[in-house]
Amino acid sequence: MNVLYGLYHPDGGELAFDGQAQKVRSPQDAIARGVGMVHQHFTLVPNLTVAENVVLGAEPTRGGLFDLEAAVRVVDETCKKLGFSLDARARVDRLSVGSQQKVEIVKALRRGAKTLILDEPTAVLTPQETDDLFRITRELSEQGSTVVLITHKLKDVLAFATRIAVMRRGRKVAEVRPADTTGAQLAELMVGGAMHDPAAPPSPLGATEPFLTLEGVSAEGLHDLSLEVRAGEILGVAGVDGNGQRELAEVVTGLRPLSRGRLKLGATHWSQLTPAQARACGVAHIPEDRLHRAMVADMTVEENVALGRQHQAPFARGLFIDFAGRRARTAQLLEAHDVRPRDPVARMGSLSGGNQQKLVVARELDTAPRLLVVVQPTRGLDIAAVNAVRQKLLERARAGCAVLLVSLDLEEVLALADRVVVMFEGRLNGTFTRGACDERELGRRMLGAAA
Repeated sequence: MNVLYGLYHPDGGELAFDGQAQKVRSPQDAIARGVGMVHQHFTLVPNLTVAENVVLGAEPTRGGLFDLEAAVRVVDETCKKLGFSLDARARVDRLSVGSQQKVEIVKALRRGAKTLILDEPTAVLTPQETDDLFRITRELSEQGSTVVLITHKLKDVLAFATRIAVMRRGRKVAEVRPADTTGAQLAELMVGGAMHDPAAPPSPLGATEPFLTLEGVSAEGLHDLSLEVRAGEILGVAGVDGNGQRELAEVVTGLRPLSRGRLKLGATHWSQLTPAQARACGVAHIPEDRLHRAMVADMTVEENVALGRQHQAPFARGLFIDFAGRRARTAQLLEAHDVRPRDPVARMGSLSGGNQQKLVVARELDTAPRLLVVVQPTRGLDIAAVNAVRQKLLERARAGCAVLLVSLDLEEVLALADRVVVMFEGRLNGTFTRGACDERELGRRMLGAAA
């Protein structure tokens, strides 16, 4: 798709538009030929408004000056057609991820895209928003546009695609119609072999005491929050992005101060908590943004494995680094978690996204945590890596660890969690036990509907 959009240049072959071979040297060439692309990692300018981002590169003018009101009208008119709700004057860096994705779609369609490429478009949407998105794509296709959907959500592919192309290791290995295949068959084509879904999670361990308790906690982005997570339990947190999920994870891991209430880890109460104190209490953290918050791309794999524990055995001996111990432990984790390549001195940034994530998971699980705080653990991973990460979370819960799982993927929450809480505008908007809710009801609560 990056070749089609002009970001990469092909070494061979050709691109044809309406049957005519043409060269695409840049995104500007692609846009001129009616190609629009919404990347999984957005390409917006954070400190500009929605309207300024949408018209960037093709700004309306009046009297030789930028016409902001015309740009706002463009956004409002396009949003009305799409059924989107966006504040055209809002700065992009103050929007949720879901709203930023909508800005990208508006921007592409405003530029006249006839071929619209969507990379993992439903990763941050509720079921209702997903339905709206695919309603729009159906309307576009009925009007003669082409929509290319890249996703690991096989349910979306089977429900909304006209044709399905399966790629593996840079090659197209199959092309099928939804009516002629199943999710299991697609998964096998994607990975080149049989797929085994992670086993269903166990029930919480009897009448265990809560390891994590929040009592009337308020902080920036959170309001009077009370919840608990027991040993051996996976508590799933669902919500539209930007409704306090990140703030909840940061409060529990000591990254965000409390303004009111208190937090209990094990038998210890905290009115304020630092990351070091959280670690000492047995809290491990797999953050949403691995590139900026979980790893250092320019350091080696073994240096990343030691982060946060570089002063402890087997990574240190007294005041000195234990190079042999660090390398041996890293090699063990690479093997146990199937991280490739098996090279402790490889630069972390040279690993694929899936292998980076598996290594972050391996490092955090290696601390033998009593509470594991996991945010968006499988976003953007291929189906094999998704299954591997989910299996590790289930194994940790079976071993008695309390797991706080924050995910925008409702399918993931429902597959793994023993209980689910829904967050809306920094507050809880419902608690459900396993099997007592579905994606539709969760979607309603995520959008603010009452019981």
